[in-house]
Amino acid sequence: MDVLWKRSQSTAEDVREALADRHPMKDSTARTILKRLEEKGYVKRHVEGRTNVYRASEPPRSLAVTAVQQIIDRLCGGSVEQLIVGMVDREILDERELRRLAEKLARKSRAGKEQDAD
Repeated sequence: MDVLWKRSQSTAEDVREALADRHPMKDSTARTILKRLEEKGYVKRHVEGRTNVYRASEPPRSLAVTAVQQIIDRLCGGSVEQLIVGMVDREILDERELRRLAEKLARKSRAGKEQDAD
């Protein structure tokens, strides 16, 4: 996905070449990965001549939110709380990060109330 986000569009060969140093792969492997990403809605494809050209369907943050929502739905029964508690248990989120998130939520809540009052 990083390759597609850095470029406006890429072919499977472009992706394979861009990843060659870190992840050498055959062209067919790059095509398979791009096909699967397209099936999941992360990538869009159009054809130029006989070549498939790919682009990211959304910016990184939006796709991350979509992927996390799918994880929450599939693995946590739709419970955001269950995901966050699991992240705290596994020490992915620590107390400082939770406090920072709580402060952001409080600011957002206050801003929403101020807009409702207008």
